[in-house]
Amino acid sequence: MTRLERLLPALAALSGITVRVWRHDGRQLRLVIDEPVQPPTPSADSLVPIPDLEGTWLQVVGKGSKKNGAGAKALAAVIGAVLGAEKEAVQVAAELSERYEEIDLIYTISEILGHTIQLEEAATRILREVATVVRARRATLLVHDPQANLLRPIAARGVELGELEPVEVDDPCSVAARVFREMKIFSYDPSDRVVPDPGCAEERGYKGRAFISVPVLYAAPGGTPKPIGVINLTDRLGTDAFTAGDRKLVAAIANQIGAAIENARLVERDQGQQRVRRELELAHDLQLKLMPSPLVVAAKADVAARCRSADSVGGDFYNLLSLHGDRIGVMIGDVSSHGFGAALIMALAMAASGIHAETAESPSEALRQMEGSLAEELAHTEMFLSLFYAVIDPPAGRIAYANAGHPHAFLVDGRTGGAQRLEATRPPLGLGVGGEEQSKPWRRREAILALFTDGLVDARNEAGDRFGEERVLSHVRNLRTQTAREILEAVFTDIAAFTGGAPASDDRTLVLLKA
Repeated sequence: MTRLERLLPALAALSGITVRVWRHDGRQLRLVIDEPVQPPTPSADSLVPIPDLEGTWLQVVGKGSKKNGAGAKALAAVIGAVLGAEKEAVQVAAELSERYEEIDLIYTISEILGHTIQLEEAATRILREVATVVRARRATLLVHDPQANLLRPIAARGVELGELEPVEVDDPCSVAARVFREMKIFSYDPSDRVVPDPGCAEERGYKGRAFISVPVLYAAPGGTPKPIGVINLTDRLGTDAFTAGDRKLVAAIANQIGAAIENARLVERDQGQQRVRRELELAHDLQLKLMPSPLVVAAKADVAARCRSADSVGGDFYNLLSLHGDRIGVMIGDVSSHGFGAALIMALAMAASGIHAETAESPSEALRQMEGSLAEELAHTEMFLSLFYAVIDPPAGRIAYANAGHPHAFLVDGRTGGAQRLEATRPPLGLGVGGEEQSKPWRRREAILALFTDGLVDARNEAGDRFGEERVLSHVRNLRTQTAREILEAVFTDIAAFTGGAPASDDRTLVLLKA
């Protein structure tokens, strides 16, 4: 029962008069509260217009009603206030009902985004919810692909996703592309003859002509909003027009989706980085396993070797070979770069060295055969490889070697500490051919072969000073009576202190052999 239905009988009981409220329905007067009474004419003296309610009158029937015109007008004002309050209450209730649906939608979408990692899955559910609330038969979500500069559909309702083509961002006829470029909402109401259709002249293949196209924006805290996609809604159920409330609601949803898309991209990027890190760690482990343990020649010589990559993988390597008889093969190489490309050349060089060093008649022949095996890869990558390979024959007291441009190869006298550089005998692999091997006397149990790469020599401290060759050789010279392992540890301890533990800018490799 309405307030008016309670008020009018109460007035009649108190005053002994009958009060009726009439409303014109366009054809005749009708009672607001049904009674079996014939309607008066609109010009009847007993009718008093109710203020602020067009087409509504108050009728006072009973003793003295005609004499008390001022009282009827006052009563009409009261009745008008009551009816106005009821109308306003109905409107507020309707608006609250609509807002509840919108608030519930936003909450639902927050729940979807909070419990879904896969963006495509979340987007499909969100489109379904949004389309239901704004009563759109068809909805699409397009996300920007920066590499191709396209808007790619990732979710759809009312149309198969596979039927949708990507949209070029600079397409002059695409409303979605224009919305993305201008970062503002475009909508069209076909019943509004004043507002032009923002699309191109050709007819769109929708059931209804009205549409909403809303940019999906994202702004980092304190940052400027940037467009990352577009939501399109068409084919509205019922009236072929979307309301201003629909536009505001979809814009709010678009902001949520924008944050979700950016979060999904960050998650994907983080997962990709984690995957790359795992692959790099695996590659690093595999690369270290390619290089032999000093134990392979432990029966013939005292050897220590260490390779530290500047990146997870690097281009430095060494090899130790137990050759026929008491002979020992020692190799060190440095690819002209580091990272994945250098690691590939390094792995190929390791494989080739294991084959050719065993079969070649001399160190120079081993390098020539290795260069043939690596020629195509070195040319393709535009890299080169400095390489030193020596064959030590302690019983014969000789060391034969070939040096393909490797600068840091020394023979240290175990008695005097003097260091003799084993000069290059040919260019680095990949830069030319030729050259003959060299040989030197080898003093058994006194000579020390010291091989290292640029990463040790070029390491710098905070002042910019280089670690240098002489600093490496001084450890070999001063500790020449110690084991190869003790000398190696001293060098790496010193370089760590010298650089303050800063990350290496180049691979660092050291091989020491005493036999």
